This record gives sequence, C-alpha cells and structure tokens, in this order.
Amino acid sequence: MKMFLIIGALVVIGVIYLLLKRHESRMVLIAAGILMCCIAGKPMASLDAFAKSMTNAGLITSVCSCMGFAWCMKYTGCDKHLVVAIGKVLKKMGFLLIPGATLATFVVNIAIPSAAGCSAAVGVIFIPIMMSAGIHPAMAAAAVKSGTYGSMLNPGLVHNAVIAKLAGVQITDVIANHMLATVAGVIVAAAVLTVLAVVLKENRGFAPEGEAGVDENFGINPLFAVMPLVPVIILLLGSTKLVPALKMGVPHAMVIGAILSLAVTRKNPVELTKSFFDGMGDAYANIIGIIISVGVFVAGLNALGLIKALINWMLNSTGIVKIAATFGPFVLALISGSGDAATVAFNEAVTPHAAQFGLETMNMGSIAALGGTLGRTISPIAGATIICAGIAGVDPMEVCKRNALGITLALVVGMILLLF
Repeated sequence: MKMFLIIGALVVIGVIYLLLKRHESRMVLIAAGILMCCIAGKPMASLDAFAKSMTNAGLITSVCSCMGFAWCMKYTGCDKHLVVAIGKVLKKMGFLLIPGATLATFVVNIAIPSAAGCSAAVGVIFIPIMMSAGIHPAMAAAAVKSGTYGSMLNPGLVHNAVIAKLAGVQITDVIANHMLATVAGVIVAAAVLTVLAVVLKENRGFAPEGEAGVDENFGINPLFAVMPLVPVIILLLGSTKLVPALKMGVPHAMVIGAILSLAVTRKNPVELTKSFFDGMGDAYANIIGIIISVGVFVAGLNALGLIKALINWMLNSTGIVKIAATFGPFVLALISGSGDAATVAFNEAVTPHAAQFGLETMNMGSIAALGGTLGRTISPIAGATIICAGIAGVDPMEVCKRNALGITLALVVGMILLLF
C-alpha cells in the first residue's frame, strides 16, 4: 500500500511537470489515470471513468449550450455591439477609468465566459482608450486582465456545473452562493489596482500610443448590445423568483437567447444554427474533454489509494483544510496558466468529502473554483494575459506584477466570505 502511494505521488509530480511544460492536458491526464489504474491492477477502472464522464448530462447540457450561444453572439456581431457600447461609456469616466475598465470587463466576461476570448474582444477597445488617457500601458492591460473572472457568474462555467452536481443543487444556486464573494473580490481587485496606479503615478501622464480603440463611426444597436446578456438575465430573474415564469434550465435560456438574437439581428438562420452547434461541439472537445480526462485521472488516484490517504491526512490536519482548498488550485493555476484541470481535479477528489471537514460542499467547491480562476488571472503564461500584454505592447510579467496584490486580496476576501 505504501509503495502504491509513493508511485502515485511520483505520477502526480510528473503530471504537474508536464502540464507546466504546456503539454496537451487531456493526453497527460488520461495517460496518467490509465497508468495508475494498471499499476493498481484495475485497468478497467480508468475506462469505466472515461465512459461515465462522457455522459454527464448536467455538465454537457449547461456547458455546451452556453458555448453554442456564445458562438451565436460572435456570428451575429452582438458581442461587438456590447463591447463598443461599454467602451464609449468608459471614455467619459475620467479618474474612474481604471476601475471602470476592470468592472466592465468583469460584466462582459459573464456574457463571454472565455477569458482569452473576452480579453481579445474588450482589450482591443478598452486598453487603447486607457492609453490614450495617459495611463501606463502595463496598467491599462492589468485593468482589463483583472476583470477576466466574471465567468464565475456564468451558468455555463464548468466549475459551477461540477459543484452543482456534487452538492445536488441547481447551477443557479451555486452562483447565488458565491456571488457575493465573487463580486466583492472584483471590487477589491479594482480598488487596489486603482490605488497602486496612483501610488506608482501610472494613472496619467503617459504619452498615448495611437488612437483610442472605439470606432466612433460604429453604429451601436442597443438591442444588439443587450442580446449577449439575455440568458443571464432570464436565469437570474427566474432563479430569484422575481419572475417565476422565467424559472428554467440553462439550455432553455441559451436557446431562447439565440432565437431572440436571430429575431433581432435577422441574420441567416441556417448560419446561426450552424454556429450554435459548432460552439457546442467545440465546448465538448475542449471543456467537457478536460472533465473526462480529469475523471480518468481521479480514477487512477482512487485506485492507488491516494485520495483516501489525502482525506485522512486532511482530517488529521483540519486547520489547513480551508487554506488548502483556497490556495492549492490558486498556486497550480498561477504556474500552469489554466485553472480548469487543477480545480476540477480538486473538486472531484476532495470536495465530495467536505462534510467530514466541517464545510458545506458548495462553499468548499466554490472557493476552489474561485482560487483556480484567480490564479489563472495573474498567470504570466495564461492566454488572456498574453493577449492583454500584446495589445498594450508590454511584457506579460509587468501585467501580472500589477495585479498580484489585488487578486490575492480578492481571494482572501472570497475565502473569508465563503469559509468563515
């Protein structure tokens, strides 16, 4: 048994190393899971986990439908109308430009849940606006990057679906549970970044590098701009019972949003339908694919007894459970550039036993998800960081250095609100 634990620990270290080297995460996780199951003499356990994860209805319907809707927004151009509309408001915010950009990015990220996609969409507009106002380029990029975890409030975020499954509740219940911690976190991050900009004297006086990103000739259609937010509004109104008739599942809201966008934009229904299903397929391959891979990996950990050993250790060291759940995914996401694999693995392996540590499943799962998301937010090798830094023309490390304090304090605030 002890030998199995040693072998398992070595495999886990190898997995972390390969992920840090940016190898294909799905391949690494599946290979490691199969290897551990074979060593334990239970080769079929890994394949059983693979088959079971492939048909996880709750995850598939939520994640795939949300990504399908996101692709519809890109096809119709509604996402651009939303971003440009917010950009024009930002130009008039004066000294509130930095926190305004962070909060605006946060809101857009709710509708466009991909951090990299959101950064690309808003960065080309928000960052030049701030630079034209004299804000240091790295600070402008940091303002956008620090808002790229609004996806925590998107019902299609894979972590919300995983937590809902573990806790046996609706996805909207999970979002409602961590909403205060998430929103408080972004307010703290925006405030700290603003103070830092003033202290470093990076909030004004820098020569602009070109024109502001908003195309003044771009005609904003208010209805188009609202479309990306429609499903989220429907789900919020329904789940809070403000409009009981709107209480529905995530896929229902996404399909309604797509149909309304078709009616409003009058785009080609054939192409919009193709976009929806292309988005669903992409979500299964790139998001659900990670869930399947993590399921195989966790099966390997279970086969070698690592999960049981970890739980026993945490039970005997209850004082560090809250810190481990918060900063474990945070650190792994920071050094790997992705919070998905580490967070899902933690939630699949440890969070089901939250009650044994005296914690609520939703709270433990939520802080792990928030930790992973925030860790990715200050990772210099994350796609969104590289995009923001590229638009501003600065080194990614310069962006992360400016966000480090605010994002870390945001995580501490989240931990206090969720676990204490």
